[in-house]
Order: sequence, then structure tokens, then C-alpha cells
Amino acid sequence: LANYDINVNDNDNSGGSGQQSVSVNNEHGVANVDNNNGWGSWNSLWDYGSGFAVIRPFKKKSCIVHKMNKEVMPSIQALDMLAKKNKLQGRGPEGPPPKSLIYSVKPDKVNNLDQFGKSIVTMCKGIPTYMAEEIQGANPILYPEKCFKVDILWILNISLCEEAMEN
Repeated sequence: LANYDINVNDNDNSGGSGQQSVSVNNEHGVANVDNNNGWGSWNSLWDYGSGFAVIRPFKKKSCIVHKMNKEVMPSIQALDMLAKKNKLQGRGPEGPPPKSLIYSVKPDKVNNLDQFGKSIVTMCKGIPTYMAEEIQGANPILYPEKCFKVDILWILNISLCEEAMEN
């Protein structure tokens, strides 16, 4: 089990900052990213065994589950390495821009969490949970009020957008 606390500064002059904590459990194939940033805080859990991930934005008081895109999301070993590297550097890498994933959040609540694996059940039990599907070619910049953005360690940006985005 590896744990890293990484300071995340907001470079767009809006004055925000926070901290991301990354926990990687290679034995169980699960990674957890906690972003502590006041009202904008969220948790993300990646279950490499089930192939699903979940994001829990605190201000929305819900869980949003999606399939992991293994071509874009780093492997558990790469995530562990990147978290350790960023912790040692004390800042974001000077490398390529982060990859982006855009998801459409479906309006219907998920009735059976068991299909997503034990870790996600534990994180979301008793919390309204919704499924999100990856959408290709959409631009969340066109609908900023309809998307909740999650930036993970300067390597991956995830946008969770209302279903209306597909239109």
C-alpha cells in the first residue's frame, strides 16, 4: 500500500489550491485519489479488477460510476510511479499536457451497485449513484455549467457532463 500527499495549485489565477492524496493498493488492484479543496473536494476510486471507476463529488452528494478507459487512464503501476514522482518534485511535471476524458452522466439512479465490485459498493452504499458513459468528440468548454471537472495529478482531466451534452 503506497500513500502520497501532493499539493495541487490552481494556476489559472482564480486563487484556489488544494491537496491530492493518492493511495495505491497493488494487492487488491485499487487506487484512491482524494482531492481536498473545500467545497470542490472529491474522491475517485479506480478498481482495476472490475474495470470500473467512481467519482464522488462532495457538493453533489452522489457517486458517478464509469468504465475505465485503459487506453487513457494509467495502469496501477504507472499511477503509483507518477504519484511518487510528483510527490518528490513537489509540483506538476513539465511533460505533455494531461489526457482528457468526457463522460455523459445518465439521469437514472443505479439500483444494483454489486455489478461494479466490492470497493465501489463500499464507497457508494446509501449514496445516490449514477452511471456515466464516455462520449467522443464533445467539448466541455462549450457547456461549462453542465460539467463537473476532475483533474488528477496533472496527468488526466475528467469531465462529467449532464446527458444533454450529447445533443
